Amino acid sequence: MITFDPDRLERRRDELEQAMGEPGFWDDQAGAARISTEHSRLTRRLERYERLRHEFEDAKELYELDPELEDDVAGQLAPVEEELSRLQEDALFTGRYDAGDALLEIHAGTGGTDAQDWAEMLLRMYQRWTADRGFEADVLEASPGEEAGLKSATVAVRGENAYGILKAERGVHRLVRLSPFDAAHRRHTAFAQVVVAPLLPEDAPIEVDEAELRIDTYRSSGAGGQHVNKTDSAVRITHLPTGIVVQCQNERSQTSNKQTALRMLKSRLAELEEEKREAELAKERGAAQDIGFGSQIRSYVLHPYQLVKDHRTDLEIGNTQSVLDGGLDDFIHAYLLAKAAGKVL
Repeated sequence: MITFDPDRLERRRDELEQAMGEPGFWDDQAGAARISTEHSRLTRRLERYERLRHEFEDAKELYELDPELEDDVAGQLAPVEEELSRLQEDALFTGRYDAGDALLEIHAGTGGTDAQDWAEMLLRMYQRWTADRGFEADVLEASPGEEAGLKSATVAVRGENAYGILKAERGVHRLVRLSPFDAAHRRHTAFAQVVVAPLLPEDAPIEVDEAELRIDTYRSSGAGGQHVNKTDSAVRITHLPTGIVVQCQNERSQTSNKQTALRMLKSRLAELEEEKREAELAKERGAAQDIGFGSQIRSYVLHPYQLVKDHRTDLEIGNTQSVLDGGLDDFIHAYLLAKAAGKVL
């Protein structure tokens, strides 16, 4: 099991500080920026640990002075335990892009209007989750459905370990409920696919041959709402060799939308390489589980009973509304721990 190791982090921070003090450090701007970013991240993590350690010691001393204050001490320690869990989570991110930002895509799947409504529900869920985590979430594209909901949406999620965390959400999400779009109010099953890619910097060293791209422009339109951005210069790019499609409509000009879409494409291509690498690792371990974008990971049942179940970890939560309101941390943490232990891919 991977654990939070402050001594190891301090040694790494010292190594980075030594590198930052070397003559000519800034000669390689890109390399220097990576080192500086890692140093800042480790420094913040160690400062959090020291603050939590002091808060724990203060609570311990208070209890030793007056054991009757046990309830007050327990209340004081609750947020400390939650943040320590976050630090434990940080130790699980060892991938190349894990510490960086993420590109989150939601695509309506099988289920018609219900699936498009489900895609919009998922967008709301992730927006609430990112707000609770203190992440920044910018909707880059949202394509409305014919009757309701969304055909697709793309969100840039910025924050420490955003990609490492959100990798836990990639796959197919299944909804079972009484359909509000069925006149007979029968039970329907709908699917939506979540794709997560690392949000690469604009100068990412990934080459894209424009001869392999089909670039279409269109005018964004929709029924309205906070997630719909109305511009006259939306851009859709199709990468012909892989079939990957990205689109952007939130910028003010066609040029800006194209630049953002190209960045999104590079992110998706990087994720495709990550998928291939994980598939190779799974093959080496003899694992048979499907780790692709199409694997079903979680079911949200609203009728005839209330239950959200993660099919990878078997974690179940009966309060479906809390999950749909962004309460995903238990599912994500369980998956990350299981992945670190080699129990899931």
